[in-house]
Amino acid sequence: MSDAAAGTPALPPPTPWERERPARTQGAPARAPLSRERIVEAALTVLDRHGLDGLSMRQVAAELGVAVSALYAHVSSKDDLLELMYTRLFDGYALPAPDPERWQEQLRDFARAWRRRLLSHRDMARISMGHVPFTAELLPHVEALLAIFRTAGLPDRIAAEAGDLISTYIDGFVLEEGMWRDRAARHGGGAASPARPDWQEMADEMLHYFASLPARDFPHLRALSGLMVTDSSDERFDIGLEIILRGLASYLPAPGADAAPDAGNTPGTA
Repeated sequence: MSDAAAGTPALPPPTPWERERPARTQGAPARAPLSRERIVEAALTVLDRHGLDGLSMRQVAAELGVAVSALYAHVSSKDDLLELMYTRLFDGYALPAPDPERWQEQLRDFARAWRRRLLSHRDMARISMGHVPFTAELLPHVEALLAIFRTAGLPDRIAAEAGDLISTYIDGFVLEEGMWRDRAARHGGGAASPARPDWQEMADEMLHYFASLPARDFPHLRALSGLMVTDSSDERFDIGLEIILRGLASYLPAPGADAAPDAGNTPGTA
């Protein structure tokens, strides 16, 4: 059965005035229109492949198969694009309603979830550390985090600093993890753990070195070396987070005590 019989007429031959043009193809798929979302997705692909130092508007345009100038109809600059990439991390995430009985557990869940999101793309911790989250899209997340601190009963001065403290801890921890990952990739090292691929080998070297130190001069290094050197990034992250949370808890007013809401009380005096 011919195309014409099937109700789909064949394309006619080109007219005399368009014979110099490329031949038309029937049913060629239309290219998806360029959008901010597609640009951000392509930028994340380039980031994972080349890292932040290799991310450029030219590379993103090449990934999309468009001219660099086409990107600027949707993003104003590379910094604007980095901000959009950072904002993308928050897609699908929302903090729960503050519960003063479970505030520490809620913060543990937040910190672990944010670490996972930062680890989902190469060098995202570097991007996070360079962008203040006070944009219109991210202010609701900041508000929800502050609500957990204040509902728990932390003094306002402490609540105002706590979010930045925890975020800086998470960013710094993930930044270190990314550095180990990149180092292992450069040296072709095997993976001892997902986050710190060549850590076990170095950990063994450090343990043997600490054990060889004179006990009289380095008693504490020798005593704690087995605890300081661990191949579990998850364990190290949770312990560091616990230190921060217990420090915050020390600022809570004692039961029955009236603490000034804006006082940065020192531990034990609340």
